[in-house]
Amino acid sequence: MAERLIKSSKIRIGDISISYYHKKAKTESDKTIIFLHGFPFNKNMWRAQLDTLPDHVSAIAVDIRGHGNSTAGHGFFSIDVFAKDLRVFMEKLDIQQAILCGVSMGGYIALRAYELFPERIIGLVLSDTHSKADSNAAKQRRFDSIQAVLNHGRRPFAIGFVENVFTSQSIEDMPEATELIKSSIRRNSISTICATLLALASRTDTSASLFQIEVPCLLIRGAEDKITSKQDMIDMANAIPNNRFIEIDNAGHLPNLEDPRRFTELLTEFLEEV
Repeated sequence: MAERLIKSSKIRIGDISISYYHKKAKTESDKTIIFLHGFPFNKNMWRAQLDTLPDHVSAIAVDIRGHGNSTAGHGFFSIDVFAKDLRVFMEKLDIQQAILCGVSMGGYIALRAYELFPERIIGLVLSDTHSKADSNAAKQRRFDSIQAVLNHGRRPFAIGFVENVFTSQSIEDMPEATELIKSSIRRNSISTICATLLALASRTDTSASLFQIEVPCLLIRGAEDKITSKQDMIDMANAIPNNRFIEIDNAGHLPNLEDPRRFTELLTEFLEEV
């Protein structure tokens, strides 16, 4: 497969500047996939997928508002705001329809986006995510994380985060991936981290709309994910009419980084079916 150039670009939408990677298809294509990263990462977590997707697919990875090289704008974050940013982004780039691929927070954004503008979405890839709102206990953990970041800074937060999102084997065997995540966290401002934690705690429950999803869906979970439970993803699979649910062995919360070959293989198969 001939390598295609990944271009780094910025575009102004509303009160922010969105940074994104764009890998255009080498041939005429009606398929565009947009990658949405998790919290508190950035578009770099999708490089392995951008590098290896088929030539006939156009691929974009965005930095969510306030993350990576995208600006924060007004600073009042919500999953709803992130989804509406995505709609304007698609309009600005004249992307009529796209497949959305989101991991964790990116999955929450994709599900809310489908509620808001289903006519622009032709497929969903939901990795290590679910449709439920935070429980009170989960909300409290996010509030505690905010206090910890404010009191102790990003470094200890980043170290603890890596221990939660990767398997112990990945931490030992994949220093580049773990360092990528640590550096991604450190690149975000403390205000962005705290504002996004509040956005996650206040997100709406999208479970009721799962039955109305009319596009093909691929659900992926790292079999050793300590953050997203298997039951939460099974509940989602039971509700979405047209889906395939697959677990990737020996991977935690970020299977696209821990087993990029298998993740991209599943993604490529799915893209052929959409």
